[in-house]
Amino acid sequence: MTRLGESVRRASALLAQDLSSDSTVRRLLEESVSRRYLDLTDLSAAEQARLIAARAVDVLPSVETLEQRIETARAAGRGLHVKLGIDPTAADVHLGHTVPMIVLSRFQRMGHEVTLIIGDITAKIGDPTGRSEERPPLTDEDIARNLAGYREQVRPFFDFERVGYRRNSEWLAGITLPKLIGILAQVPVSALLQRDDFRTRLEGGHGLAMSELIYPVAMAIDSAEIDADIELGGADQLLNIQMGRRVMEIYGLDPQLIVTMPLIEGTDGTGAKMSKSKGNYVGLTATAEDVFGKIMSIPDRLMESYLRAWTEWTDEELALVTGRLADSSLHPMDLKKVLAGEVVAALHGVEAAMRARADFAAQFSRKSFAEVAALPEVTLAEHGAEPVTAVLTGALGFTPSASAARRLAKQNGLRLVLEFAGGEQRQRVLAEADALRPLAEVLGESLAGAEGTGEEPKGVFLKAGRKLAEVRR
Repeated sequence: MTRLGESVRRASALLAQDLSSDSTVRRLLEESVSRRYLDLTDLSAAEQARLIAARAVDVLPSVETLEQRIETARAAGRGLHVKLGIDPTAADVHLGHTVPMIVLSRFQRMGHEVTLIIGDITAKIGDPTGRSEERPPLTDEDIARNLAGYREQVRPFFDFERVGYRRNSEWLAGITLPKLIGILAQVPVSALLQRDDFRTRLEGGHGLAMSELIYPVAMAIDSAEIDADIELGGADQLLNIQMGRRVMEIYGLDPQLIVTMPLIEGTDGTGAKMSKSKGNYVGLTATAEDVFGKIMSIPDRLMESYLRAWTEWTDEELALVTGRLADSSLHPMDLKKVLAGEVVAALHGVEAAMRARADFAAQFSRKSFAEVAALPEVTLAEHGAEPVTAVLTGALGFTPSASAARRLAKQNGLRLVLEFAGGEQRQRVLAEADALRPLAEVLGESLAGAEGTGEEPKGVFLKAGRKLAEVRR
């Protein structure tokens, strides 16, 4: 049996047990974390191809072709050359960015050669994918800063010490006009205008710069220059990556295979992809408790896609737990806690995941909020005069903006909680109008109501969605 097969056997035995048990979940997380570093070189070519395809949207031309390429490379005593292009466009990275890195890690652990292409030239052009307007170009300083942040944040999912790095300025900065024209002469404009975002912008009367048309060709030249066997990318990059096959043929090379990854839906369950601009993301620099809480807030229907995207579970293990959900031998809440633990364990380790699990149980069960370790605090002396929206955005950082705090109030997700002896809690839902008032004023009204009962609350808490803070008087 392969090393992966042995791990699946152990994990499957745990997944068949009571997943509300902390001890079972701890053992499962330990198995999952160790699997992220598991040597996969003993898998056959067919097993490798199936493992990659199981997490992909597209494998082109086919999974069988991927298997044949792996077999041929093995016979030649080498691995495949796998490429992933990175345009370092932002300093902050979220879970959605890790999806291709997890698959790239599998290729790496299967014994294949991985090259990361740092798009220091293409980042200055700006990838137009999915955009309604041109993206501002980046400076060299922006690129260096963003790349350093990207590597540090994605490190839990990928071994950056075992890859090759190439900057596409190595070849694109010196490309001659005759060579570029020679390539462009063999690329039909119709192929570039197949993109939905281009057509939408043209139909809406918006501009389309020549640099944006050249972007996919420049990205494709990267594949030809390093003679890639496979290119990874998001499903929204399919047309760009297909251009790589076309340009490689222009260079007289065997065209690369394509493996595209799914775009992951955001935590708000609206159907929009995970995005910082929409506030529906899980940041890689977030605390263990924040990550756990955000995962616990997702709709149940997203659990399987999240498990598929961010864990090392196989299809066999996913089928086991989905079958248990179907026959009601596994509660969805227990599985969601396992999922949240998996993500936290990947970022912060198993011990942090188990602490976040315990803190979540204390916050959102009938237990006292006072049992929760290390809650953020605000004091009335310092922040009582500020509107609740300002407290959430500034002092606590619970919401990215005051407008986001107001939206949360409109959705009945903003509450003031008074906790009394014995763990009894009385909650006041804060309407949008309340969210715009000073915190001390809103709290004073709630405390006045409690005084009428002759009881003094032992704790006061501000709850925004699944985030919780203590209000000190």
